[in-house]
Amino acid sequence: MKISEKVFVITGAGNGIGREISLQMLQKNARVAGVDISTKALLETQKLAGAEDDTFLPVKLDITDREKVSELPEKIIQHFGTVDGLINNAGIIQQFIPVNELSLEDADRVFRVNFYGSLYMTKAFLPVFLDRPEAHIINVSSMGGFLPVPGQTLYGASKAALKLFTEGLYAELKATGVRVTVVFPGAIDTNITANSGLEMPKSDTASEFNPMPADKAATIIISGIEKNKFRILVGSDASMLDKMYRVAPKFATDFITKKMKSLLIN
Repeated sequence: MKISEKVFVITGAGNGIGREISLQMLQKNARVAGVDISTKALLETQKLAGAEDDTFLPVKLDITDREKVSELPEKIIQHFGTVDGLINNAGIIQQFIPVNELSLEDADRVFRVNFYGSLYMTKAFLPVFLDRPEAHIINVSSMGGFLPVPGQTLYGASKAALKLFTEGLYAELKATGVRVTVVFPGAIDTNITANSGLEMPKSDTASEFNPMPADKAATIIISGIEKNKFRILVGSDASMLDKMYRVAPKFATDFITKKMKSLLIN
């Protein structure tokens, strides 16, 4: 799908990859409804874009609120007249601890944001998209969605659920005008740890995987959207580990466990 003159809804638009996708889509003459839990962050995105409400609409919304999410399509259509695409980008990580030490409340929170939030948004917009000549749903999973990462097991499980949900949705919608894409970012330079209400543990792991700048990640994602790609791998780490895991899953699991071991808080 070409971006120009399209209307996209982007969750997590207040910072990180979501902000950068919003900025670059606006530069490509799209209109964007930026969704985030923080009004302040959305207004910062709008200011950086130099955009008015007629091109960037800031929408404060908790995507885990099913009732509020169900009201969003009508709000977007009333404002822009239409809607063409949805990018489910918002996500949080868990505390860097083993499953045995992770509370069920924290596990539930991760799934509500990463999986159910995306499910609610998709269910809200899909009936509208099916009536459009063409539309696009993009779900941002993670490298951790196809490769287990110790200390992020519930985060990975939520992103793996989103991966399979997206692939199933693709299969169901092949005969329609709705395109579906799943994105697998590797290490990206964002504030996801702080935005998840966590502190990054001291570790030398960062030297192993140099994070990609968020603006470069956004460029790769947008290019993939315009090419209607089924899968978008973002970063050399994601590409390398994707190949490794498909060829030798146990070896890949042992490899990432060794690399990420120092992140676990004991």
